[in-house]
Amino acid sequence: QVQLVESGGGLVQAGGSLRLSCAVFGIIFRFYPMGWYRQAPGKERELVALITSGGSTNYADSVKGRFTISRENAKNTMYLQMNSLKPEDTAVYYCNADPPSATWGQGTQVTVSS
Repeated sequence: QVQLVESGGGLVQAGGSLRLSCAVFGIIFRFYPMGWYRQAPGKERELVALITSGGSTNYADSVKGRFTISRENAKNTMYLQMNSLKPEDTAVYYCNADPPSATWGQGTQVTVSS
C-alpha cells in the first residue's frame, strides 16, 4: 500500500521561499507521474505541479514561474521549491500520483503572511 509523507512546510513572509519534500513508499516510484496538490480553507484540493516519470513538468497558471517541481527516483522522493510566495499560496500541500491514489498523506501546512 502506498504511503506518502510530506514535510517542509511552515510560516513565511510574502516573497519568501520554502522547499517541500515528499517521501513515497509502497510503489515503484520511478514509474509514476507525480503531483503536488494543495487545499486552502474552504476550497477544493487542486493540482499545482506535475512531473512525469520522464521528468517533464507542468504547472498551474497561479504558480508558474515561481514553483519548481523535481524528483529524485533513487530516493523515492519528490520536491517542490516555492519562491516568491504570496498569501494566496497559503494551504495544506499534499503529494500524490497523477491521477491521485485514494490514499493521501497528512500534508504539510504552508502559511504565507502579508
